[in-house]
Amino acid sequence: MDNQVVSKETILIINENNCPIRTVLDILGGKWAFSIVYSLLEGKKRFKELERSIEGINTRMLVKELKSMEENKIIVREAFATIPPTVEYFLTEKGKKLEPILAELYKWGLEYV
Repeated sequence: MDNQVVSKETILIINENNCPIRTVLDILGGKWAFSIVYSLLEGKKRFKELERSIEGINTRMLVKELKSMEENKIIVREAFATIPPTVEYFLTEKGKKLEPILAELYKWGLEYV
């Protein structure tokens, strides 16, 4: 479906078991996923920097979301052998492609929320 407009008819034809929208929501449907992506659009961040940049997230949820996003190749976790250990996170090319989607969601939010 590259570069095609998705119509209601197209969505109805898609089998519920292989719907790309459902898959995307499975990957990025967590409450904090888009906040993490938005924060990492600025560039690499250490764990604590990332945690401080996302108001309301707790450490356990951030760890859980980061692991999931790493498994889905949205972010990269880079660990350094330092004392104390240093870990940095950054977006993959796949993750960076979410920027225009976030921009559109932002516009939609301004208009309808």
